[in-house]
Amino acid sequence: MPQPVHKGIHERLNRDEAPAGGSDRGFGIVFALVFVAIGLFPLLDGGPPRGWALGVAGAFLAVALVRPALLAPFNRVWFKFGLLLQRVVDPLVMAVIYFAVVTPTGLVMRAAGKDSLRLRYDPDAESYWIHRDPPGSERESMKNQF
Repeated sequence: MPQPVHKGIHERLNRDEAPAGGSDRGFGIVFALVFVAIGLFPLLDGGPPRGWALGVAGAFLAVALVRPALLAPFNRVWFKFGLLLQRVVDPLVMAVIYFAVVTPTGLVMRAAGKDSLRLRYDPDAESYWIHRDPPGSERESMKNQF
């Protein structure tokens, strides 16, 4: 089925297809590594390793290498949890960036009297074109750019 043509935008924002999850074997290996890290973490402070975590890591690794299909339900649940986190965390991160970086920058620029886009009305201006001296490149320099 051909994709519909969307004029005026470069990206479709209403995607119908769902993202694909990772492989079951990869899921098992990643979780085995996570549990190895949990098991060996106490060694940094001179404590004994956590045996239960190393046992879970061994079980994940064994299942991932021998029969990864057994991890499919866990992989699906983990993937759906990731999609839920993405829907919650992405807007929060974007809001934090906007209100912690973009808004203060704009307020500081406004307080300093900056008008980088030259949007202020000038009743004495004949034109808002930016005059260049020298006038710029020759028209022929724009051919064969790529």
